[in-house]
Amino acid sequence: MERACNFSFHVAAVSAAIVYIYFSTVLVFIDRWFGLGSSPGMINAAVFTFIAAMSVSSYRRAIYTDPGRVPSSFVPDVEDSDSPIHEIKRKGGDLRYCQKCSHYKPPRAHHCRICNRCVLRMDHHCVWMNNCVGHANYKIFFVFVFYAVLSCTYSLVRSAYLCVRAMWLAEKGGHLYSHPYDIGTFDNLTAVLGPKVLCWLCPSSGHVGSGLRFKTKYDALMGLSTPD
Repeated sequence: MERACNFSFHVAAVSAAIVYIYFSTVLVFIDRWFGLGSSPGMINAAVFTFIAAMSVSSYRRAIYTDPGRVPSSFVPDVEDSDSPIHEIKRKGGDLRYCQKCSHYKPPRAHHCRICNRCVLRMDHHCVWMNNCVGHANYKIFFVFVFYAVLSCTYSLVRSAYLCVRAMWLAEKGGHLYSHPYDIGTFDNLTAVLGPKVLCWLCPSSGHVGSGLRFKTKYDALMGLSTPD
């Protein structure tokens, strides 16, 4: 059952935060780490998009789902064998009765002063949803929190990498290559043993180039060849 939802600053703030986290994660963190045009970048963007979509979907349902109303005609049956436990008032021992709604309260139901009505199995009123968390939307609220935490953790891991990398570069004075001639395991072996793998163990000369210039990390990164 859906309910009408009035505008709420808190709902607008959460919606804006979701939009900001999504686009900053995809267009900044994932793009700078993997590149959106690469396979890892597209996979990470697709995974995060799915998590964000589930967060938005569950958040919307948690907002618009009525947590559960107490029927105005509800009267607890003290002789009902299916309900052997009945909640009573702390003082007087009478059955719980809501003076504001003018009806009895079922077990675990409470009156919400913000919604101005009794809610079945009320947990709390969440201002960030502008709705109560109760019997009908408790699971939806739990799922939203799960996906929200998952998406925030995902974004935090990606952003932490870029922050640590930026701090490392700042400490190094912007110098990225502390070992400029370390061009990778295979290329290092090729530079010493020669480009022909089958001849690596042969007693023949395997030097590459003239020895006046050697390939660096920058050349490998930019796809440049080393002149003889």
